[in-house]
Amino acid sequence: QCLLSGSWRSDTGCRMVVSVLSKDGRFSGSYLPGPAAGNSEILTSPLEGSQQDARLVPHPTFSFIVHWQLRDSDTTQMTAFLGQCYTGTNGEETLHALWLLREAANSPAEDWKATR
Repeated sequence: QCLLSGSWRSDTGCRMVVSVLSKDGRFSGSYLPGPAAGNSEILTSPLEGSQQDARLVPHPTFSFIVHWQLRDSDTTQMTAFLGQCYTGTNGEETLHALWLLREAANSPAEDWKATR
């Protein structure tokens, strides 16, 4: 059964810690960038999301938002993750996800370059 509570590590060394998983699938926690992020200005950042009921499906979907905390910066950045949890034949759980990073734009004319 895929439950997101606990600690997860990405292929790039980032770490997600889900500290609260409620009965309705909502969760919160923190996201810690790994060395591959290449940005020492990123601090441990809060995350919030939800997971499909793992009792109803063997491989539940999930989504979460990370509101990045940057050292000495007033820049606002958020990343949305959307993915699915899989359990392998050995019982190991893995997450597969896509993400979009959004930075605050100063005007509608700059909106085109604010999402990666």
